[in-house]
Amino acid sequence: MEETQLQTVERQLSKGVNWLRFDRATEELYLRDYTEHRVRRAPIWALVGTFIYDLVFFGDATMVPDQLDALMLVRFGIFTPFAVVVTFLAMTRRNARDYDLLSLAIVLVGGALPMLVAMHSTSEDLFTYQTGNVATFLFLVVGLRPRFPSLVAGLILLSAIHLTICWHIQSFDSVTFQGLVTFYITISIFLGLGAYFQEHSERMNFLNCLHATSLHQQLQWQSDRDELTGLLNRRSLVRIEHQLWQSVESRAVFAMMLDIDRFKLFNDVHGHLDGDDCLRAVARAINNSVGTSASVFRFGGEEILILMPDARPDEAHAAAERIRLAIEDLAIRHEGLSPPGVVTASIGTAGGETRDLTLQDLLRRADKALYEAKKQGRNRVVPALAPLERLAAAGFAVNGSAS
Repeated sequence: MEETQLQTVERQLSKGVNWLRFDRATEELYLRDYTEHRVRRAPIWALVGTFIYDLVFFGDATMVPDQLDALMLVRFGIFTPFAVVVTFLAMTRRNARDYDLLSLAIVLVGGALPMLVAMHSTSEDLFTYQTGNVATFLFLVVGLRPRFPSLVAGLILLSAIHLTICWHIQSFDSVTFQGLVTFYITISIFLGLGAYFQEHSERMNFLNCLHATSLHQQLQWQSDRDELTGLLNRRSLVRIEHQLWQSVESRAVFAMMLDIDRFKLFNDVHGHLDGDDCLRAVARAINNSVGTSASVFRFGGEEILILMPDARPDEAHAAAERIRLAIEDLAIRHEGLSPPGVVTASIGTAGGETRDLTLQDLLRRADKALYEAKKQGRNRVVPALAPLERLAAAGFAVNGSAS
């Protein structure tokens, strides 16, 4: 039997998300949600991040004034347009992989450019200046928040690029450089651990929300269904009636009232367990016959109602005949008949416009047609007689026979 979404989520909850990965179906749902949330906030982070990045220009002027012109070009002429392009791509491409790659691109370019220029400075404040790159690490982890593997790759690359540049700065002696290595490795480890637990919590929250949604959907489905057959119940009929009859424009609706022929006798002869199996088999046959074009309800003990909106009279009659044949083709033995035969069904059909009649009127007409089908010998489809002024539209001749 196919696993329901609720069962899948509950199984995932029991396994946990220590590896920050769901099963394939749940992962697809998570990535959709992940991308939606990240992309929605991308313009905000782009605006804030670029504003702060360009604002550091005043730090350039005070700490590395000998490279001010080049840093002005880097910040305003290269990085700012690059940030605009990256934000545009993130919002238009809208998938998790591209978001992660673009996040890495923006922080790597943003972190490397000023240091590549500043490394040529002779300023005594260069050590203080390079500490500003910590903001790039924080922006990656706190602001952009790509998925953990991409984030770890970003921290490693940021550290490697920054330390490589610092290695080539002649004013930094070996002790200073060793201190920088210790500092950036330490901060990367702490930020990486924080990012892991952050994504773990995010995934667990997503899983709990998905579990609650799936549970609600299943309870809603169960409350609308007959427990034995899985067909819609009388309660759900009220909801569908509201949908059809509250429509702004009038809609054509056909009702088929179906009764399993001599079902009480079948129960007496074969027993109630076989009777339940028979009802389930008939319900499946009806659903297979109408597909998604109709709503199928268990209306009574062995009575089943089929509502088919927006159908022509010939389509509704053909569907009813398909249902009748499908039930007969099940070849369920009925030993109570004389001579023994198979289970069959009688069907009465009625149709009309929602502006002209209520659901109760439609059901009464279909029920009368069902009574006529039984009266004529069962195992047949009988349409209700339309009022005289609507005979032509319904497809009947004046004498009551089908045209």
